[in-house]
Amino acid sequence: MVAYTPAAMKAELHERGWRMTPQRETILNTFQNVAKGEHLSAEELCETLKEEGEPISLSTIYRNLKLMSRMGILRELELAEGQKRYEINQPSPHHHHHLICVRCNKTIEFKNDSVLKAGAKMADKSGYHLLDCQLLIHA
Repeated sequence: MVAYTPAAMKAELHERGWRMTPQRETILNTFQNVAKGEHLSAEELCETLKEEGEPISLSTIYRNLKLMSRMGILRELELAEGQKRYEINQPSPHHHHHLICVRCNKTIEFKNDSVLKAGAKMADKSGYHLLDCQLLIHA
Protein backbone atom coordinates (compact mmCIF):
# COMPACT_ATOMS: atom_id res chain seq x y z
CA MET A 1 0.00 0.00 0.00
CA VAL A 2 1.53 3.33 -1.06
CA ALA A 3 0.76 6.93 -0.22
CA TYR A 4 -0.89 8.45 -3.26
CA THR A 5 0.35 11.59 -4.92
CA PRO A 6 -1.36 13.10 -7.95
CA ALA A 7 1.49 11.71 -10.10
CA ALA A 8 1.10 8.19 -8.67
CA MET A 9 -2.66 8.31 -9.14
CA LYS A 10 -2.25 9.59 -12.70
CA ALA A 11 0.13 6.73 -13.52
CA GLU A 12 -2.22 4.10 -12.09
CA LEU A 13 -5.24 5.56 -13.86
CA HIS A 14 -3.30 5.63 -17.14
CA GLU A 15 -2.28 2.00 -16.63
CA ARG A 16 -5.98 1.09 -16.31
CA GLY A 17 -6.97 3.08 -19.39
CA TRP A 18 -8.43 6.05 -17.53
CA ARG A 19 -7.17 9.58 -17.21
CA MET A 20 -6.45 11.97 -14.39
CA THR A 21 -9.16 14.61 -14.49
CA PRO A 22 -9.06 17.92 -12.63
CA GLN A 23 -11.98 16.66 -10.52
CA ARG A 24 -10.07 13.53 -9.46
CA GLU A 25 -7.03 15.56 -8.53
CA THR A 26 -9.19 18.01 -6.54
CA ILE A 27 -10.86 15.15 -4.65
CA LEU A 28 -7.49 13.53 -3.88
CA ASN A 29 -6.02 16.85 -2.67
CA THR A 30 -9.07 17.49 -0.49
CA PHE A 31 -8.79 14.12 1.24
CA GLN A 32 -5.05 14.58 1.74
CA ASN A 33 -5.78 17.84 3.57
CA VAL A 34 -8.67 16.62 5.75
CA ALA A 35 -7.98 16.77 9.48
CA LYS A 36 -6.85 13.53 11.11
CA GLY A 37 -9.82 11.46 12.23
CA GLU A 38 -12.30 13.22 9.95
CA HIS A 39 -14.40 11.08 7.60
CA LEU A 40 -16.35 12.77 4.80
CA SER A 41 -19.57 11.70 3.14
CA ALA A 42 -20.10 12.44 -0.55
CA GLU A 43 -22.47 15.26 0.40
CA GLU A 44 -19.98 16.79 2.84
CA LEU A 45 -17.24 16.60 0.23
CA CYS A 46 -19.52 18.32 -2.29
CA GLU A 47 -20.28 21.11 0.21
CA THR A 48 -16.59 21.52 1.13
CA LEU A 49 -15.61 21.80 -2.53
CA LYS A 50 -18.36 24.38 -3.17
CA GLU A 51 -17.11 26.47 -0.25
CA GLU A 52 -13.58 26.32 -1.67
CA GLY A 53 -14.77 27.49 -5.10
CA GLU A 54 -14.36 24.03 -6.67
CA PRO A 55 -17.93 23.02 -7.49
CA ILE A 56 -18.11 19.40 -8.64
CA SER A 57 -21.47 17.75 -9.17
CA LEU A 58 -22.60 15.20 -6.62
CA SER A 59 -22.87 12.50 -9.31
CA THR A 60 -19.24 13.12 -10.35
CA ILE A 61 -18.20 12.92 -6.70
CA TYR A 62 -20.02 9.60 -6.21
CA ARG A 63 -18.42 8.08 -9.35
CA ASN A 64 -14.94 9.19 -8.32
CA LEU A 65 -15.31 8.09 -4.69
CA LYS A 66 -16.30 4.63 -5.92
CA LEU A 67 -13.38 4.51 -8.38
CA MET A 68 -10.82 5.77 -5.85
CA SER A 69 -12.08 3.26 -3.27
CA ARG A 70 -11.75 0.36 -5.73
CA MET A 71 -8.20 1.52 -6.49
CA GLY A 72 -7.33 1.53 -2.78
CA ILE A 73 -6.70 5.29 -2.64
CA LEU A 74 -9.69 5.95 -0.38
CA ARG A 75 -11.29 3.81 2.29
CA GLU A 76 -15.06 3.46 2.20
CA LEU A 77 -16.41 3.23 5.74
CA GLU A 78 -19.85 2.22 7.02
CA LEU A 79 -19.93 4.09 10.31
CA ALA A 80 -22.70 4.09 12.91
CA GLU A 81 -24.96 6.65 11.26
CA GLY A 82 -25.53 4.29 8.34
CA GLN A 83 -24.04 6.61 5.73
CA LYS A 84 -20.93 5.79 3.75
CA ARG A 85 -17.97 7.96 4.65
CA TYR A 86 -14.52 8.14 3.14
CA GLU A 87 -10.97 8.83 4.21
CA ILE A 88 -7.58 8.66 2.56
CA ASN A 89 -6.14 5.13 2.78
CA GLN A 90 -2.93 5.65 4.73
CA PRO A 91 -0.06 3.20 4.34
CA SER A 92 1.65 1.62 7.33
CA PRO A 93 2.54 2.92 9.98
CA HIS A 94 -0.48 5.27 9.72
CA HIS A 95 -2.94 2.48 8.92
CA HIS A 96 -5.74 2.32 11.48
CA HIS A 97 -9.07 0.75 12.38
CA HIS A 98 -12.30 2.10 13.90
CA LEU A 99 -14.28 1.56 17.09
CA ILE A 100 -17.81 2.94 16.76
CA CYS A 101 -20.24 3.65 19.61
CA VAL A 102 -23.73 2.53 18.60
CA ARG A 103 -25.36 4.98 21.03
CA CYS A 104 -23.62 8.29 20.32
CA ASN A 105 -22.01 7.46 16.93
CA LYS A 106 -18.56 8.51 18.20
CA THR A 107 -15.77 6.95 16.16
CA ILE A 108 -12.39 6.20 17.72
CA GLU A 109 -9.43 5.33 15.51
CA PHE A 110 -6.90 2.79 16.76
CA LYS A 111 -3.87 0.94 15.43
CA ASN A 112 -3.31 -2.80 15.41
CA ASP A 113 -0.54 -4.04 13.16
CA SER A 114 -1.46 -7.70 13.63
CA VAL A 115 -4.78 -7.15 11.81
CA LEU A 116 -2.96 -5.59 8.84
CA LYS A 117 -0.29 -8.32 8.83
CA ALA A 118 -2.92 -11.07 8.91
CA GLY A 119 -4.80 -9.45 6.01
CA ALA A 120 -1.62 -9.04 3.96
CA LYS A 121 -0.57 -12.64 4.66
CA MET A 122 -3.95 -14.03 3.63
CA ALA A 123 -4.08 -11.92 0.45
CA ASP A 124 -0.55 -12.95 -0.52
CA LYS A 125 -1.22 -16.62 0.24
CA SER A 126 -4.27 -16.48 -2.02
CA GLY A 127 -2.37 -14.73 -4.82
CA TYR A 128 -3.83 -11.26 -4.31
CA HIS A 129 -2.38 -7.82 -3.63
CA LEU A 130 -3.75 -6.19 -0.47
CA LEU A 131 -5.44 -2.84 -1.15
CA ASP A 132 -6.98 -2.29 2.26
CA CYS A 133 -7.58 -4.06 5.53
CA GLN A 134 -9.97 -2.54 8.02
CA LEU A 135 -11.57 -3.65 11.21
CA LEU A 136 -14.79 -1.95 12.35
CA ILE A 137 -15.83 -2.64 15.92
CA HIS A 138 -19.33 -1.58 16.95
CA ALA A 139 -19.62 -1.20 20.71
